[in-house]
Amino acid sequence: MLCLSSAWLAACTASEETPEVAAIPPPAAVSATPLPPLFDDIERRTFDFFWDTTNADNGLAPDRHPSRPFSSIAAIGFALTAYPIGVERTWITREQATARTLTTLKFLRDAPAGPEATGKAGHRGFYYHFLDMRSGQRFAEWVELSSVDTGLMMMGILFAQSYYDRDDAAEREIRDIADQLYRRVEWDWMRPRAPLISMGWNPETQDFLDHDWRGYNEAMLVYVLALGSPTHPVEPEAWQAWTQTYDRNWGEFQGQTHLRFGPQFGHQYSHVWIDFRGIQDSYMRDKSRRDKGLDYFENSRRATLAQHAYAVANPMGWKGYDGEVWGLTASDGPQGTKQTYRGEQREFRGYSARGPGPVDGFDDGTLAPTAALASLPFAPELVVPAAEAMRARYGDDLYGRYGFLDSFNPSFEYDVPLVTGKVVPGKGWFASDYLGIDQGPILAMIANHRDGFVWEVMKRNPHIRRGLERAGFDGGWLAAPSPTPSPAATR
Repeated sequence: MLCLSSAWLAACTASEETPEVAAIPPPAAVSATPLPPLFDDIERRTFDFFWDTTNADNGLAPDRHPSRPFSSIAAIGFALTAYPIGVERTWITREQATARTLTTLKFLRDAPAGPEATGKAGHRGFYYHFLDMRSGQRFAEWVELSSVDTGLMMMGILFAQSYYDRDDAAEREIRDIADQLYRRVEWDWMRPRAPLISMGWNPETQDFLDHDWRGYNEAMLVYVLALGSPTHPVEPEAWQAWTQTYDRNWGEFQGQTHLRFGPQFGHQYSHVWIDFRGIQDSYMRDKSRRDKGLDYFENSRRATLAQHAYAVANPMGWKGYDGEVWGLTASDGPQGTKQTYRGEQREFRGYSARGPGPVDGFDDGTLAPTAALASLPFAPELVVPAAEAMRARYGDDLYGRYGFLDSFNPSFEYDVPLVTGKVVPGKGWFASDYLGIDQGPILAMIANHRDGFVWEVMKRNPHIRRGLERAGFDGGWLAAPSPTPSPAATR
């Protein structure tokens, strides 16, 4: 393999055995903003979503619940992140979390793989976006081999590798299998138009999807993982190519100058596991074009402020938008239909990405609690009132066994067939499902706000550090030397 830097040379020449993972010190406080009791309840209910609905026999987490015909591999990544949070909050024991995690990783390791269109869970280390909940095989012919969803799952896998740091057989096996799964992802193969990484591959055509991951969006994590691989890495030029496509995204919206991306998940997903505070790549270090001190965390904070300001301005006149209730992202919606709203035809959608602004913008009045709640570390002064207001205004129509349902639309009161959910007279439409990829960021970002838990664990992972360094990040916590491995530590 080609060694491109001194840091990479060390990785290239190191033993191919599983790296020992350092002990995790008590994380430093992240924010002094206290959380009201509602957040304890949200956190527990959202954790219970993953603990209760995951198939305990194989560790596959559902894409959605209660209508859950298939598993989402991205939801598996969030589930693997949820279990240690449950341990730290004393909702489950470490032994329970270890057993569930080991079941998951063993199943993924042993699942059938290959180029065939049926009977397989993945190919070349990547996994299909949706898997059958029982067999773990590709769910249907419309399901692609997904680079970003594999990336989300791998972030959860590497999080598990770093968290389970005790010197006992089960936790050693978790670390070993996690490393095996990460090492066999062929990131360098998923590049038909190198150096950019493709969104996926289709087994029927035996060809890659037509679209590549171009910035700025949630795929920062894809490139960090691909750059950090000790076996199938992409070159640092991949990050440069990714950031070169930022130009369409950079600009001002609702008084905030930042890298724009309409749906809020693009500003959240990578931040679930990576603490971007104080670390910068060459794009963020370019003072001739950026405000002094801007990093990706600050960028997400500005995006959050812009989302909130958009809700206050409410240019489309939707019901329910104001200074307390806000948040657009990818979520369920009432139906693909056009209806008359305030004297004009408006488009409404079912499941879709939603977000304000000139880049990737769409707004049909559908709000998603995860858009606000998973932004808690960025702007707690806006998120805490939003959670309390949504709970108070919409009650049990929006809040149930596993916390906030996926989405709601106060403007949609039409008598039409619905894809999901219900219309409540005088309140509008409410989703009936919880979605794993929306529940996961809520739980993890509450934990990050409380004490930086997920971030601090992930800082111990050598693969993530290597990926960030090869992308050109420096400063902040990356300036500190890598910790001395301590596999026998008992956290």
